[in-house]
Amino acid sequence: ISERNKFMKKERWRLYAKKADFAAISKAYGINQVTARIMRNRGVETKEEIESYLKGDLDYLSDPALMKDADKAASLLEAAIANNELIAISSDFDNDGIFSGLLLKEAIIELGGRAAIFTPNRVMEGYGVNSRIVEEANAKGASVLLTCDNGIAAFEAIEEAKKLGMTVIVTDHHEVPFEEHDGKKIYLLPKADAVVDPKQEDCAYPFKSLCGTGVAYQLMTLLFRRMKRTMSHQEIFLQYTAIATVADVMELVGENRILVRKGLSYLNHTNHIGLRALMEVCGISPEQVRAYHIGFILGPCFNAAGRLDTIVHALALLESKEYDQALALAGELWAMNEERKELTRVGTERAVELIEHATWKDEHVYLVYIKDCHESVAGIIAGRLRERYYRPVLVFTDASEEGQIKASGRSIDDYDMFTELSAFRNLFLRFGGHKMAAGLTMEKKNLEILRDGLNARCTLTQTQLMPLVMIDAAMPLGYISEEVIADLEKLEPFGRANEKPLFAQQHLSVLRLSRIGKNRNVVKMSVMGPEGIIMDALYFGDTDVFFDFLEEEYGRDNVAAALRGMRNTIDIGVTYYPQINEFQGKRSLQIVIQNYCRVSLN
Repeated sequence: ISERNKFMKKERWRLYAKKADFAAISKAYGINQVTARIMRNRGVETKEEIESYLKGDLDYLSDPALMKDADKAASLLEAAIANNELIAISSDFDNDGIFSGLLLKEAIIELGGRAAIFTPNRVMEGYGVNSRIVEEANAKGASVLLTCDNGIAAFEAIEEAKKLGMTVIVTDHHEVPFEEHDGKKIYLLPKADAVVDPKQEDCAYPFKSLCGTGVAYQLMTLLFRRMKRTMSHQEIFLQYTAIATVADVMELVGENRILVRKGLSYLNHTNHIGLRALMEVCGISPEQVRAYHIGFILGPCFNAAGRLDTIVHALALLESKEYDQALALAGELWAMNEERKELTRVGTERAVELIEHATWKDEHVYLVYIKDCHESVAGIIAGRLRERYYRPVLVFTDASEEGQIKASGRSIDDYDMFTELSAFRNLFLRFGGHKMAAGLTMEKKNLEILRDGLNARCTLTQTQLMPLVMIDAAMPLGYISEEVIADLEKLEPFGRANEKPLFAQQHLSVLRLSRIGKNRNVVKMSVMGPEGIIMDALYFGDTDVFFDFLEEEYGRDNVAAALRGMRNTIDIGVTYYPQINEFQGKRSLQIVIQNYCRVSLN
């Protein structure tokens, strides 16, 4: 355990201790032993897993026909296309909803069918397919309702569609709702003609972690195969799938990693007018795009459309045929995202103030009601609060109906939010999600009942309420080289469950210290390891907290000396990842610090 001062929460720093013949793996696959060790740390063990991890292409994806009801769904869609029936695609308002809906629409049209996308209004209607969508689609002549990234819990809307005589196909990736009777889970499915969701208990598809767009991609792969057609827009569909998978924070392992890796390779030279326009507005070029840019730059822009308005803006951008028009639409999305950032900042500040003065601050599960907060940023605020307090967090806002509130939740690794909330399903008017996130609507009068119930059930220990920092290897600065960094790039794309490699170094002496950046929000240091190697180090976290830590632990005089580049006694332990800095044609090695402490690492 890294003992922190009063300015920071405690963290658990742990060194992976997984064993393997790293020398043999290194020789067999042409990688260094550090890279071999990291793959083992990520759970990549067998020959097949290693080959898939390093070289995996689309051939490593499972047969989509293994998905329960996938062949039935493809057969129904093939018949609808042959009969020239209008297929209503019921999408959703986040990245996964946007791109799964667009992928399905473009694929069906490519096959000669007719399709239109219908989406809910986030504020007025909430998540997923609803009665208004069903009635509107039916009024426009749609005979087939096809959901994507939603539908697994839409019992009433689907029942209404069936009463209207519509064929209903559900494609989703969320957890299947269930009720508990005598300790046994009874799973509940909507009465659709086909339900394609790999999380169904009796689904034979081996990879369970696809996002909604991943499920849609695999279903379309099966449909094209049934109709003996070549998917000519496959590169575009894989770009959509990569964006959705990263933006929906899916685990970048197994088939997700293959889909993102392949999709990124196409994104890096994309000719898609809408995507290129958004990249230009955001100040990045296609060849620069990595998973990071999707998660923190491009993805939030698409999400902002559904959060603050409707996804019409995002779809208009993605379906643009003229670049000037696309640039204008991309600018609108960028502006929406800036507005979303400000709403998030204000909402987070209000939430922190509420928590700090709450009687329930010491409880393990936080339920925070923020009056007049824009509900579209509740999930982002919940994520920020989870990071700050390392607790499962549900952020509540007022719903459109009098006396009702909505919540978006974000969880920590040791707390299954979907399962815990499912125990109180009787309190909810709407509910869905998975282990790490959930959303619900309920009567405001039941808020304290839910707070008391969740905390009474909670079994989290104090140790589990400390963030776990897993270190791949203790690697002195002298081991860092351009060759090592190039080898680490073979492990990309990085993201959830395939995190960027993290190394540790004890006893770094700080030779020079400064704040840089437009807002002085980056710490730059010159550090020296025990072996005498000197290297630049950057820290992008909370710089105020970092300087408070230094002054508390080493005194103001030592900090002042470091700021002047003079002798001091600052000696810190850090976790870091290495990178190459290129400036004015010169390349140099540097490290980016992720965590820091005074004590030696255990």
